Amino acid sequence: MTAHTAGQGTGGRTAPTGGGVPGADHRWAPGEQVLWRYRANGSAEIHICRPVTVVQDTSELLAVWLAPGTLCVRPELVDGTAVHCEPLATRYTRPRRTARVHWTGNGVLKLARAGEPWSVWLFWEPGWRFRNYYVNLEEPRLRWPGGIDSEDHFLDIGVRPDGSWHWIDEDEFAQASAVGLLDTEQCGRVRAAGLAAVERIEAWAAPFDGGWDRWRPDPAWSVPALRDDWDRAPVTEHQRLS
Repeated sequence: MTAHTAGQGTGGRTAPTGGGVPGADHRWAPGEQVLWRYRANGSAEIHICRPVTVVQDTSELLAVWLAPGTLCVRPELVDGTAVHCEPLATRYTRPRRTARVHWTGNGVLKLARAGEPWSVWLFWEPGWRFRNYYVNLEEPRLRWPGGIDSEDHFLDIGVRPDGSWHWIDEDEFAQASAVGLLDTEQCGRVRAAGLAAVERIEAWAAPFDGGWDRWRPDPAWSVPALRDDWDRAPVTEHQRLS
């Protein structure tokens, strides 16, 4: 399957969650529905969960589609305040809970190259006018039968269609470090990962050169449901995405 056409799917079939962990030779088919999850920083608990549809799954790249209207899980403060609305000084220290919300906007295409400590997200305006790439710095994804798990690293990179780029959320990255969610060694690794991602951006290397901005979802795909076991225990390090 090329980047420009959606593969023939499985009619929105949900990937099984039971059994063992898939090995390097296991791949999801286009149209299968899996979970893209993030652990809370400094915790083993899942606090972000997004049901997605598989676009492509090879040894080099996992591509998934987060459809508009998808019911997702995200963190919020215990009083219901959205995390981004809380002042930075207390954003990462006030108690939180998880909440179920529907994804708004025009959907997101997520691209994850095996072993890289970031994923690349594509956003469109109404009418499929391409808006931008977003490089989300994160732990390399860990794979389990029903999806993948990672941990967000706060610092991100915005990339315009012309290839120009800029850092995003440097203030949140600094605050997360200040309150102990990232130690000095982790901060160094995240910065190094960001600079490595910048090298790929400036070289316009994969996945930026793949024509994914012209991709469109299969209209036959259904919006994935949020599973009852969305918060099942995260996988372990030896199950890293191959």
